[in-house]
Amino acid sequence: MTIHKTRMLIIGSGPAGLSAAIYAARAGMEPIVVQGLQPGGQLTITTDVENYPGFRDVIQGPWLMQEMQAQAEHVGTRMMWDTITSVDLKSGPPFVAKGDSGDEYHGDTLCIATGAQAKWLGVEGEQAFSGKGVSACATCDGFFYRGKKVVVIGGGNTAVEEALYLTNHSDDVTLIHRRDSLRAEKILQDRLHKSDKISVLWNKTVEEFCGEDGKGLTHLRLKDTETGEESRFDTEGAFVAIGHAPATELFAGQLPLDPSGYIEVAPGTPKTEIPGVFACGDVMDHTYRQAVTAAGTGCMAALDAERFLGTLEVARDEMAGADA
Repeated sequence: MTIHKTRMLIIGSGPAGLSAAIYAARAGMEPIVVQGLQPGGQLTITTDVENYPGFRDVIQGPWLMQEMQAQAEHVGTRMMWDTITSVDLKSGPPFVAKGDSGDEYHGDTLCIATGAQAKWLGVEGEQAFSGKGVSACATCDGFFYRGKKVVVIGGGNTAVEEALYLTNHSDDVTLIHRRDSLRAEKILQDRLHKSDKISVLWNKTVEEFCGEDGKGLTHLRLKDTETGEESRFDTEGAFVAIGHAPATELFAGQLPLDPSGYIEVAPGTPKTEIPGVFACGDVMDHTYRQAVTAAGTGCMAALDAERFLGTLEVARDEMAGADA
């Protein structure tokens, strides 16, 4: 077993974690990033990225994350190919994390950037047409469906918000819900029903995403939840909006989580209730969930970590002076 020590330990290597690493490294904190099961985060499975600032033309998600990692390493970040299996937040600092490799990571500060994953239906064709007509983020991908016929699958706030957003790009949006009523807040339902661009298919489940090689998604196979009757629904874009699952299992019982499982932070900051422990990106953000907002909170986490280390050093100096 090897023990790796750093002034800032970062768990997660998406836009939030790598942005935190860039700022921390430039501040001389010699950060360590433990990359996890999906190095680069969700952008590594995203093809076209058109809304990240600084790029006139469409870029590829994996390329963007490779560049972020290269920048983080260039300024002094240590990247570790490991997955954290347990953390001890109660006895720090330093905070101790154990990796699947058997190694330990000790950080005077800890930045949690483990992200969140969209929930999927798990039906046939869903992954085959991911990025080829099937998406879990209208804000990310809606622009690519300008003037096309699209559907949103779900019945909660996320689904209704996605449907309303898509009316900026399409005049033909259909919300498909497996029940006969929505779970979304009334104000959102009122906005949806007032829109002449949105229609609702009640009591329907998606059984299969169908399409053609080279052409992408062409239609859905639906099933009526009351009669069992199957039908075909033609569409060029389908947005699965049944929620997200933040990767917070490691921190349950050590940090407060909200009812949806996201880490709770002080309003407007990445600070958790434990001094020196910060959360950034999708693991604490259930509202925006964008690469650029994740990167912004990663920057905030590094700046706050630097300030925290400064107060630690002052306290240690005062203690040393009192003992002299």
